[in-house]
Amino acid sequence: MSPSSFARSRFFESSCEQDHVQGKRYRYGADVRQDPRMEHVRDVSELPKAHLHLHFTGSMRHTTLLELADKHGIHLPDALTSGEPPKLRATDERGWFRFQRLYDAARSCIRDPEDIQRLVREAAEEDLKDGSGWLEIQVDPTSYAPRLGGLIPALEIILDAVDTAVRDTGLGMRVLVAANRMKHPLDARTLARLAVRYADRGIVGFGLSNDERRGMARDFDRAFAIAREGGLLAAPHGGELTGPASVRDCLDDLHASRIGHGVRAAEDPRLLKRLADRGITCEVCPASNVALGVYEKPEDVPLRTLFEAGVPMALGADDPLLFGSRLAAQYDMARRHNGFTDAELAELARQSVRGSAAPQETKQELLSGIDAWLTAPVS
Repeated sequence: MSPSSFARSRFFESSCEQDHVQGKRYRYGADVRQDPRMEHVRDVSELPKAHLHLHFTGSMRHTTLLELADKHGIHLPDALTSGEPPKLRATDERGWFRFQRLYDAARSCIRDPEDIQRLVREAAEEDLKDGSGWLEIQVDPTSYAPRLGGLIPALEIILDAVDTAVRDTGLGMRVLVAANRMKHPLDARTLARLAVRYADRGIVGFGLSNDERRGMARDFDRAFAIAREGGLLAAPHGGELTGPASVRDCLDDLHASRIGHGVRAAEDPRLLKRLADRGITCEVCPASNVALGVYEKPEDVPLRTLFEAGVPMALGADDPLLFGSRLAAQYDMARRHNGFTDAELAELARQSVRGSAAPQETKQELLSGIDAWLTAPVS
């Protein structure tokens, strides 16, 4: 039994209250479990996989957001209370500002250690439902520091919550600390040093997030050097809102070992070859790309271009709270809108595992689980 299958069975046996996604309709891609049109294909929620691109606040369940807002007496924007994913288009600065405003409003509802523990536990539960056996959740602890007693206490609370979630659910889970490119590069260096200091507590990587149109990658080169020298993988965002040049900057200036998003590399054949030759995994988030207006329709997301160029990919949900779909739905989109076969979906899952920071034993067990999924009879 793979770690994913074992963790799923352990979680479901011990959980008394399930907030299951059975029957849920995703914004981009139908129900991944109960669609009669897909009777004769394998269930992507049962496919073992790794999840490498999930933001901390954005992982929150919508019901949890509403309950935390009520708990702390916070008035949320109407776009966050309707129960439907907000309409977003972040390809211009006005649209990105609106996206960031909604994200900040959601983050303001996370105010105490119990909120952190709940968010992390529920993120693990949701990943298990979608077949994940390994999750690397991305967080900027400076965003929570003012309410949690400072930067170090905030990070320790997050890491403690991850440890508890791992014990309670059985999911393999680690943390990627991400700097904010809208802030000063010196802040990023502070975060990088802190991330290295806590590497033995479950931090596996260092990232750089927020609007690629602000803050040049080279301004953060020293922070990434600190992280690399401390043994952390480098996973900056690039190639989402801006084109291939931002991916090249991540490679040249930050020596990225993975690229957060990276999907716009599809516009440059030479860059695709470079990524493929170096085995750089792109954390592609199809539903997010459509929701933010990077591509108009799911079928426009160039998964096939990247795949056929040999670029490793790890599909990710990015911010399910705002985009309305989680991990399994990304694989469902690849099947429905990009024509991926079960064998190709299995290869995508393998690429996610290989690109992760999971221990070798965990990787091998997940890879064996993927093979078992692919060879199992189709129901």
